Amino acid sequence: PVVRAMPNAPSTVHEGMSGIAPGRHADPAHMAVASEILGRVGRVVEVPEVYLDAVTAISGSGPAYFALLAEAMIEAGILLGLSREISTQLVVQTMLGSAKLLRDGHMHPVELREMVTSPGGTTIRAIHVLEQSGVRAAFLNAIQAAMKRSQELAEGTPD
Repeated sequence: PVVRAMPNAPSTVHEGMSGIAPGRHADPAHMAVASEILGRVGRVVEVPEVYLDAVTAISGSGPAYFALLAEAMIEAGILLGLSREISTQLVVQTMLGSAKLLRDGHMHPVELREMVTSPGGTTIRAIHVLEQSGVRAAFLNAIQAAMKRSQELAEGTPD
């Protein structure tokens, strides 16, 4: 029996997110074993196998998206005159705290965004520029491309 699994890099610090999917011959006991093993390094969701490529695109590749965003924000801090060290601390802690608000505070991302956005303020100005620059569409397109590539790799399609 096969249980397909897609853990991600945060598993190395026990904050991972793994998606698991049963193969044709996997039964609930096999799924429970996989869930228990991966649960030791983070959280686990079970999905039908058809969605494992989506899990790969969102969660498996997700740490790279966060890293790219962190890089850009750190560079912006440096551009604004902050040291790399201070800029990095600000960005990393902001990302960690925001993730905890979403997970532990059970906040919807829209709720968090609206919580820190005031009319005519700095955040709404920045959000406007990001939206006008197509950031949301870029994420949607990038994640769809990652899923397509995951499907190609599963089929054995070369570069």
